[in-house]
Amino acid sequence: MGKQIEHPVGLLARLAKNQAGNTLALVAAALIPLMGLVGGGIDMSRLYLTKARLQQACDAGALAGRKQMGAGAWAASNNKADEVAKELFDANFGSNPYGTNTTTRGFTESGGKVTGTASVIVPMTVMKVFGQTNKTISIVCDAEMRIPNTDVMFVLDTTGSMDETIPSDTVKKIVGLKKAVKCFYEALAKIDIDNVDCGSIPNGGNGSTVQLRFGFVPYATNVNVGKLLNNGWVEDYPRYQTRVPKFTPSTSTSITTGTPTLIQTQNGNWSSWSNSVSANYSGYCDGRSVDGVFTGTEGTPYGQTSTTSGNTTTTTWYTNTTVTERDYSSETQNNGFFGLGRTCVVTVRTRTYTITKQYQRVDTKTTTTTQVFSGWVYKKHELDVRSLKAGGYSWNSSVTLPIGDNGTNVSINWDGCIEERQPFKNSDGNPSDDYDPIPSGARDMDIDSVPTSDRETQWKPMLPGAVWGRQDYNGNWTTSDVDTSSWGSYINWMNRNYQYFCPHPARKLNPYKTSSEVTDFKNYVDALTPNGNTYHDIGMIWGARLMSPTGLFASENALTPNGGIIERHMIFMTDGAAVANSTDYVSHGVPWWDQRQTNATDSTTLINTVNARLTALCSAVKNKNITLWVIYYGSVTSGDYTRLFNCASTGRFYNATNSTQLIDKFKAIADEISQLRLTN
Repeated sequence: MGKQIEHPVGLLARLAKNQAGNTLALVAAALIPLMGLVGGGIDMSRLYLTKARLQQACDAGALAGRKQMGAGAWAASNNKADEVAKELFDANFGSNPYGTNTTTRGFTESGGKVTGTASVIVPMTVMKVFGQTNKTISIVCDAEMRIPNTDVMFVLDTTGSMDETIPSDTVKKIVGLKKAVKCFYEALAKIDIDNVDCGSIPNGGNGSTVQLRFGFVPYATNVNVGKLLNNGWVEDYPRYQTRVPKFTPSTSTSITTGTPTLIQTQNGNWSSWSNSVSANYSGYCDGRSVDGVFTGTEGTPYGQTSTTSGNTTTTTWYTNTTVTERDYSSETQNNGFFGLGRTCVVTVRTRTYTITKQYQRVDTKTTTTTQVFSGWVYKKHELDVRSLKAGGYSWNSSVTLPIGDNGTNVSINWDGCIEERQPFKNSDGNPSDDYDPIPSGARDMDIDSVPTSDRETQWKPMLPGAVWGRQDYNGNWTTSDVDTSSWGSYINWMNRNYQYFCPHPARKLNPYKTSSEVTDFKNYVDALTPNGNTYHDIGMIWGARLMSPTGLFASENALTPNGGIIERHMIFMTDGAAVANSTDYVSHGVPWWDQRQTNATDSTTLINTVNARLTALCSAVKNKNITLWVIYYGSVTSGDYTRLFNCASTGRFYNATNSTQLIDKFKAIADEISQLRLTN
């Protein structure tokens, strides 16, 4: 019997009642959305990964392009900055990573800000089953050079050698320095200085919230900082190698004659009248005098006596005067018939007597003692300079001192250079040559301490018009006091025996943003003038003092007005090794006579002293978290090279052998001080 075929309806009915096959159907139904979730996750991961890498590549390109641009123009050197930006982008993104295609990238610059744009197409893999074929990713990136709050102190060698021209160069070194400083300013401040060609025109600025300040310490034999100081930081009676007038007393007597005074009059007895004498005149007596007439002359003084008491002498004397008195009378008489004839009869009679007068006069004697100039004593002596002080931070420019010829008062000018505070001395009282580390008692190497009322903590004005070297009558130099009172016609003669140069006035840290401030910056730099020998140490110490956040001007330097942190940079530029001479009038006086830093007076020892002090001060500056940039301008010996190299902060030493290199080095420092920042 054959197999019976089941009716289809019955089969479906049984299947409908059997739940064992439902799982397979459910899985098949869920497979499509599950593929969407998994495929979407895979493709989304590719999208996020591609976007992150695209952003990184754009950022790298923008940073590289902005750094290549530096302080110059975006299109400079045949669009080198744009080329570098694209190369860095390509190096970071590669060639169509993650299956991408159609990559685009571009960079532009405006106001110093580099903006990059990039896009790429990402083909979908799993999601294209659902109709999603491609996704385009686009990003934007920005990079610009921004500086933090920054103080820059230029400590610039303006010695006489800066007036020279380096062989093969085209301009004097001082000219190259001036341009380099201006180009540095343009690069860091991003503000153009008129008529200065630095290779490109800066733009973009640093924003209103950034504090950028510049200060200056031109140095040579000394520094010109005195008129930046408070009056209380400078001595009232500083000591100088000067001269003191010598006087001898001279006495003279004078008599003041008094006015004679009539103290008594005595009349003598009258004589009897003389016989009268008559005279007849025709006519009436009208108009004829009948008054008495007295005549007589005072006689010669006699009987003079004098008495003296103290400084007065009283003199008494007499005179006699014989007086004659004439008496007139007149009478008209009628004569002739009926009185027709008239006669005037005048009768005269005389008598005499003597008048005796007594006079007295008081004379006064005056004795005067005067001081007569007799010569000079040349020595170290106090001078009163208080009249230089005008209150607070204000100063006058001259002081009157009694040091003119023959001891007269003379006006002495002060240009602003100062003598230093007390150096450190050993226990035997002699100057110390040990500066490493700087001794605590070396006030002349102390960056931060503010002067007190103790004169050893204070500075004093340099007064070349009041300073003399000393030599004896035979012309031999000496540190002993010299008295010229026995030198006859040479009492006013003495050689100065020193040389003096005062650099351009230093400036504290100031912003230079407005057009008038930028012009002031330019004019200041243009006024720098080379002269004098090279004392690196005095430039270094005052550069540090004017920018220190914990010293003389801490209230101005510690923080910005808004409490912001400040980065500090000192740019120390010199064109040569130290040059010192025992007859330079320097910040420690005239070394041959003052011997404040060393008892030796030979140039070699003085130069070694300058170098040792510089080394110690370089360390002190760097220890105050000041970045110390050192630029040597010209050729240098190995010893000086090493000293200057070690003076600089790590990686902050530069050597320029001509003015073009110097300008480039200054601009490079400005670029390094600036910080590249991503802004988007």
